[in-house]
Amino acid sequence: MTTDSDIHDEPRRAPPGPDAEGPSSGAAIGAALGRRVIALVGMMGSGKTSIGKRLATRLALPFVDSDGEIETAAGMSITEIFDRHGEPYFRDGERRVIARLLGEGPCVLATGGGAFMDARTREAIAQAGISVWLRADHATLMQRIARRSNRPLMRTADPAAQIERLLELREPIYARADLAVDSNDRPHDEVVSALITSLHAHLRASLSSQAAS
Repeated sequence: MTTDSDIHDEPRRAPPGPDAEGPSSGAAIGAALGRRVIALVGMMGSGKTSIGKRLATRLALPFVDSDGEIETAAGMSITEIFDRHGEPYFRDGERRVIARLLGEGPCVLATGGGAFMDARTREAIAQAGISVWLRADHATLMQRIARRSNRPLMRTADPAAQIERLLELREPIYARADLAVDSNDRPHDEVVSALITSLHAHLRASLSSQAAS
């Protein structure tokens, strides 16, 4: 896929936008974050990219998609990487790309559906960021994924059974995230507002804990 030097190429980031929550909300979260990253985890189709972009705009932070970074570094699509090199090869590159992105300062980072399954990636996110599980049920995921044809793990005769199998495997791991926000079939802006509320509460609790220690 790439060499070690390839995956450390400068990422392409979407420019930050205005803080639609008002200056105090974005500024408060930004100040409390410091150099940490907001890492969105969850299943394919849970809304990590679309919700992540909206969240980044409202917090005036850059948005980064780890799958996009991998494709740029490799010069091929995720599907092509799976086909040519296999999933273990892809996961190794994914882990290294996410580790690099976590060291580049505050942003909203959308991770691939399987990224959080890697123990080293979970530890790296815990050290350098706040993990947020975008939780969606089977019906919602099926509805969203049915509109796409670029998911390597969904090239199967029974996509519904595959989604169910992945949910059973991954949900106990996703549940280890710092925060969880439902992203079922409701407006994305509503999900973003719920996410911002959860981030505020989490960061306030973290600051209070630090002050008390």
